[in-house]
Amino acid sequence: MTPVPLDKRDFPKRSRASKGRYVAAGLLLIAASAVLWFSGLPALAYFYAVMAVSADTARPALQLGDYEAKIEARPVEGLTRDLSGLTYSPQTGTLFAIVNRPAQIAELSVEGRLLRTIVLNGVQDPEGLTHVEGGRFIVTSERHQSLHWITVDRSTSQVTAEGGDRLRLDFGALRNMGFEGLSWDSRQKRLYIAQEMLPARVLVVDGLASTSTSLNLAVSEWSPHGLAATFMLDLSSLSLHESTGNLILLSHLSRILVEYAPDGRVLSFLPLWRGMNGLSASIAQAEGVAIGPDGDVFIVAEPNLFYRFGKHSDAAEGF
Repeated sequence: MTPVPLDKRDFPKRSRASKGRYVAAGLLLIAASAVLWFSGLPALAYFYAVMAVSADTARPALQLGDYEAKIEARPVEGLTRDLSGLTYSPQTGTLFAIVNRPAQIAELSVEGRLLRTIVLNGVQDPEGLTHVEGGRFIVTSERHQSLHWITVDRSTSQVTAEGGDRLRLDFGALRNMGFEGLSWDSRQKRLYIAQEMLPARVLVVDGLASTSTSLNLAVSEWSPHGLAATFMLDLSSLSLHESTGNLILLSHLSRILVEYAPDGRVLSFLPLWRGMNGLSASIAQAEGVAIGPDGDVFIVAEPNLFYRFGKHSDAAEGF
């Protein structure tokens, strides 16, 4: 057979075509990896793996894996959108939630029924709130990274934060990725703050009294062990469970609720996915979490949905 001479002029064309295919394949791989990452599936797999390898059953904990949905996706009648942060008040035995636009506070029963709304003046872009004591609450402004102390009693129909006790904490967070959740530790007199993204982190503010009048502040950052922080794609809320001292973190992008020991170890988790823990549909945008005195977990999600989780009837009682 007579060999066919090669035309070297064809090489650059073939090389460019090959490079183009490699670049396209690389971009496709990156896009697929990003879709998988932000689906929340890697986070779900990670926390299942952590619990299988290093579950701590000795420390008192809520054991969220034993929970199931008791109330699922109940619309809060009277509210239509932007339901956000959530807190439980032992003073009233009810829940208080933030509504972002228009700025107001909604008082809810533990069954998710709207009891009243309170107009909130003087706070732009409110996202989180926490009960402190009596009728005192702290509200956060995501846009200004500021904390506002307000007082609500049974007859309050509107409250004005402007001109009252407030504190600004400027940590350089992006405008719409700032302070998303608050939780007050009444024993240690400290405040936990969830920053949503870039970075998603928990700030701990010590030196706060029940009001902001006499301050000797110390700000630190609380971090979970291992790669848990990496797999929590965002932080939309948090709640301290004072009976155990454990911290409960909520991520709406990862669709997961995780219970941590004070030292950052993962103790339990609750997937917010369809088909898991009694959910017939995934919770798409969970924005607030609170813990009741009996350990029930309350979650609110945009636009106006209410969830209540409690232990399976056959689960062991106690923490």
